[in-house]
Amino acid sequence: MLTIHVGDLLLPGGGHAPVPGGAVAVRGTEIAALGPYEDVAAAHPGARTRRWPGVVTPGLRQWHGHWLLTRVYHPDPREADELGTAPVTGAAFDALAPDTARMAGSVRRGIQRMLAHGTTHVGLGAAAEVRQAVARAGLREVPRTAVLAPPVWDGPDLDPLVEGYDLPGTVHSPLTAGGLADLAVFDAADEADLVARGAGTCVATVLGGRLVYRRR
Repeated sequence: MLTIHVGDLLLPGGGHAPVPGGAVAVRGTEIAALGPYEDVAAAHPGARTRRWPGVVTPGLRQWHGHWLLTRVYHPDPREADELGTAPVTGAAFDALAPDTARMAGSVRRGIQRMLAHGTTHVGLGAAAEVRQAVARAGLREVPRTAVLAPPVWDGPDLDPLVEGYDLPGTVHSPLTAGGLADLAVFDAADEADLVARGAGTCVATVLGGRLVYRRR
């Protein structure tokens, strides 16, 4: 079935102009069409429509997936009294010294947190178990670059925009007809508002045409 994702504003990327009331039609794993909702809907009668608040963008790229999944512990909600809900890093992570089984759960939760930040592409290291978990989730691996850290840096952030600085520097590739349906929706008014408020405003993430995250 073909699904049309429509938001208040479509930001296709790749230098293309924003489209108010823009939509992305998805068939299988690929983008069938994109543009103003009226045009897309007219060209695909009978398609299922998902209406989202905010901006629709390409999926984001997280360079530091390896670090975020191997040097960070993502607490289980049942551990909130002991560890809180924020990721455990640095000296606190070293003191926790989670074993293999505990880290396996952390990796799964970390991947879900990435998806909840509109992430569709990640840079990974050599840890086979991490790469397998990422592949099972459908996230796409990209080569890591050598130097991306801002001048003042306490480690990677789950929000890819922190390091990408702006949307063009953070999306993996623009949305194009015939391209993979990797996109995200954020509860933001426009690109500037999204960058200011961050990817934690993610409403939905679509990966290869599948809705893999939806904010409750």
